[in-house]
Amino acid sequence: MKKISLFFAIFFCSFLQGSAQTVIIKRDTVIEKMVAEVSPERIKVIIEKLTGFKTRQTLSDTVSKVSGIGAARSWIKSQYEQFAATSNGRMTVAYDSFIQPADKQRVSKPTVMKNVLAVLKGTDPKDKRIYIVSGHYDSRASDVNDNTSMAPGAVDDASGTAVSMELARVMARHPFLATIIFVAMVGEEQGLFGAENLAKRALNEGWQIDGMITNDIVGNTYGQETGLKDNRSVRVFSEGVPAHETASQASNRSSTGGENDSPAREFARYMKEVGERYVDQLDVRLIYRRDRYLRGGDHLPFAERGFTAVRVTEMNEDFRHQHQNVRAENGVRYGDLPEFTDYDYIQKVARMNLATLAGLATAPAAPQHVKILTAELTNRTNLTWDAPEGIKPTAYYVLIRETTSPVWERKIAVKETHLVLDYSKDNYFFAVQSIDGNGNESLAIIPTPAR
Repeated sequence: MKKISLFFAIFFCSFLQGSAQTVIIKRDTVIEKMVAEVSPERIKVIIEKLTGFKTRQTLSDTVSKVSGIGAARSWIKSQYEQFAATSNGRMTVAYDSFIQPADKQRVSKPTVMKNVLAVLKGTDPKDKRIYIVSGHYDSRASDVNDNTSMAPGAVDDASGTAVSMELARVMARHPFLATIIFVAMVGEEQGLFGAENLAKRALNEGWQIDGMITNDIVGNTYGQETGLKDNRSVRVFSEGVPAHETASQASNRSSTGGENDSPAREFARYMKEVGERYVDQLDVRLIYRRDRYLRGGDHLPFAERGFTAVRVTEMNEDFRHQHQNVRAENGVRYGDLPEFTDYDYIQKVARMNLATLAGLATAPAAPQHVKILTAELTNRTNLTWDAPEGIKPTAYYVLIRETTSPVWERKIAVKETHLVLDYSKDNYFFAVQSIDGNGNESLAIIPTPAR
């Protein structure tokens, strides 16, 4: 068997016991500086401005300059345009407009709705990867059809919109190999309408979306019934069995035990490792569900069309401050007001998002045609793969973990596109990543069996 050359010693991780997270010491200094630029003060300004529009209910006023959904989207677009001015022409800003038909439930008449998109174009013309980060800028009161009452929507979801906007501000000045789209979605509260339209457009236009993150309800640190206060944990929801799985993919998953290795799960693992690498005092909690009970978010229309998509949400929710009219009852204050928002916590969530997106968009694309050879009975594992299109990787990581572990436990750096390991393919899971000279990794690709 060929000996393994460990040429980046700092990247080599010994096999950890149990389900501990892989620890990689090295940080890309450019990404580290971008992470440090994410500002809680800027996030606060965005949230206070959005809550100041009185209501952002999807069918609210579109004429006023100071209140309603129209004023909110105009302001968001103007902010994205200011960020684009620093991008040396790489970022463009536009509405993603569509007409939502009346449904006699939450849309009383055909209505023009508008997502706001800031597209930061990748620098490598051969690299077709697209990453999306979103929050929804619409809000609601207790009655989802009430389009006039006060509905500040500070945490749900000015917080997620602020993440997208603050990332656009910081990242606009930097070049990336892949394209990143920063989105303020509309119509989430009425039925994920903005996400449905954008996901449908992405499918029809053949976008290669390698990862979509929706940040929805990421600004509160206090659990209502439990009394728990947690300003360091954040949940990442990811589906196991892909909604768009084909019969052959289902057969492969069944035969290899890949129920916990969907593209969304690999994306979530990446967020945990890279987020915790760059953000101090942050615990990224992997939640193996598509979403919470009785709820749904803007990642779902993308997942349902076969794109890799996850949802980011605070650890403990306070339901007195979600979908509630602003009021006081028996000494308890209700309503989604800015005063119940933790801006330092949102900064951590935004930094996790930035580290994830910057790491992926800086790294080469993932390896192609990753195979695990199964032609003979052996206690060794033989892996092969091809280099990706576009910028070539400096090297690759082969990842290993116990079948019971939720995270990757070992990374082996190799320069070739094949590796034979003294670990049985029957006893472990494996994957392969592309890496660049600064240690930035692509998403992990699970091998498919080949003879």
